[in-house]
Amino acid sequence: MKVLVVGSGGREHALAWKIAKSPDVEEVICAPGNPGMAAMGRCVDIGVNEFAKLSALAQHEEIGLTVVGPEDPLSKGITDHFAQEGFMVFGPTAAAARLEASKSFAKEVMQRCGIPTAESAEFTESEAAIAYIREKGAPIVIKADGLAAGKGVTVAHDEDTAIEAIRMAMESKVFGEAGHRVLLEECLFGEEASILAFSDGSSVLPMASSQDHKPVYDNDQGPNTGGMGAYSPAPVVTDELFDEISRTILTPCIQGMAEAGTPYTGVLYAGLMITEEGPKVIEFNCRFGDPEVQAVLPRMNNDLVPVLLACCNGTLGTLSLDWEEGACVTVVMASGGYPGAYETGKTIQGIAEAEQEIGAIVFHAGTKTANDALVTSGGRVLNVTAMGADIPGAIANAYAAVERIRFEDAHYRTDIGQKALARLGK
Repeated sequence: MKVLVVGSGGREHALAWKIAKSPDVEEVICAPGNPGMAAMGRCVDIGVNEFAKLSALAQHEEIGLTVVGPEDPLSKGITDHFAQEGFMVFGPTAAAARLEASKSFAKEVMQRCGIPTAESAEFTESEAAIAYIREKGAPIVIKADGLAAGKGVTVAHDEDTAIEAIRMAMESKVFGEAGHRVLLEECLFGEEASILAFSDGSSVLPMASSQDHKPVYDNDQGPNTGGMGAYSPAPVVTDELFDEISRTILTPCIQGMAEAGTPYTGVLYAGLMITEEGPKVIEFNCRFGDPEVQAVLPRMNNDLVPVLLACCNGTLGTLSLDWEEGACVTVVMASGGYPGAYETGKTIQGIAEAEQEIGAIVFHAGTKTANDALVTSGGRVLNVTAMGADIPGAIANAYAAVERIRFEDAHYRTDIGQKALARLGK
């Protein structure tokens, strides 16, 4: 069988890497892909939102399964388009993908299904939102309602910062139409964790826990990014807590979506805050987390392809997942200045040397080739990933690999996994 992977980032590289290991896969085709993905499949220069060209490619290549990575084409209906053309596609419909594409819709689902989450209010007028901030005070969380590439959330620790976030989103429109509506939420306190779960519309099969690192600088300082690194497993998620998350969050969400006539198939991402009152949902995403999946998939002993197919054909309930006992850490090497303005075209060296480190693999997130050289092409450039016997070992292996890689103005956090070490007393 041929598999088409739609996307070009680190998440899609990790998916292509895992899919290519399946004995059932004849060839992986990536659209548009990246230089790292080209090492394990064939890249075709078609954009993720060019649905007609993508389905024509699937027809020509006799694709058996299409796996969609990014949220944007999912929210715009790529799954609906492919299904109408008769192709098997892994990912939620546009109606189901509203769980990520509209934070107000996600809140409605959570409230209807009794899923624990932060208290919130939504606004379409900036002055009303500012009045609410002055009434409630800070800290408070401001969220653009729509898709904003992981950057539409501000955790404001004072009222001035909160009001500025409102003005930027609703008046300056820095997120475009995504900021037309905003949600203001109570600030939850605790430790964050991410749980990704497969679903076929009725059954739920959670993956191993992980933890993302959103702020750009060490010690969770600076603005939020798309994610600066992750590790799996997350010690904050105990076995008992894992079961509670599945029972009170994942299962009610999938059941509630089905009951509402918008069954959810694909991967449901639950971004959680583990509070003193228990786990609460910060956000739902409609795809594999990035960079969480780069830390989760290397630990999965299963062949991924049968799991993806089971989600598509409604047989997920017959499967179980098996995980490596060790740990995996991924460190994002980013362009200097990210998530603000940054330069591209910087020559990258040392990836081959990095992958000689124990358990290491480098997933490309923002790279391209130019004049026979590998250069930077995005804010998040590489996901330097490594397995280890435990979390300290995986951290050491990942940073040993990071030290081998060089490009001008490279920036990365040096504390990925430190919360796990603190929780483990190491």
